[in-house]
Amino acid sequence: MFRRRGPRAKYGAIPTEVNGVRFASRREAFRYSQLMVQVRVRAIRDLELQPEFPVVVEGRHICVYKADFRYVDLVTGEVVTEDSKGMRTPVYKLKKRLVEALYPVTIREV
Repeated sequence: MFRRRGPRAKYGAIPTEVNGVRFASRREAFRYSQLMVQVRVRAIRDLELQPEFPVVVEGRHICVYKADFRYVDLVTGEVVTEDSKGMRTPVYKLKKRLVEALYPVTIREV
């Protein structure tokens, strides 16, 4: 069973565990459960948690963006990068734009 430790999260996210994997929010944990079903029915493959995208501009390391999930959609053959968002903060919006400008990805918000 989940037990909260420490102070409440800034945006009210409640850390949740599914199959021994800890997620930052219930929304992210629920999406993981949905994706695991899709893996089982072979709709997607190569599910990756927390893929990292280093943001480097003109040789300077700015930050690292961590998406929630990346996988291959077997229907379209597309590599999908997803982020489960309840609150789109200005920092998130900026990092998303930087990653989409630097890498050949489009980040889906679910």
